[in-house]
Amino acid sequence: MLKKANFPKKICAYCGLPFAWRKKWARDWEQVRYCSKRCAGTAKNGSKAQD
Repeated sequence: MLKKANFPKKICAYCGLPFAWRKKWARDWEQVRYCSKRCAGTAKNGSKAQD
């Protein structure tokens, strides 16, 4: 069993924050680009990240 610290990580394509692997993404981890539904929805609407 992997410990949480050893899970693969990615950077969100919208907000730029790091996020870790989740069990629900096990089948399509390679295609996951966003950390949340909010980031995915906002990115698809064409808005830019606010700093």
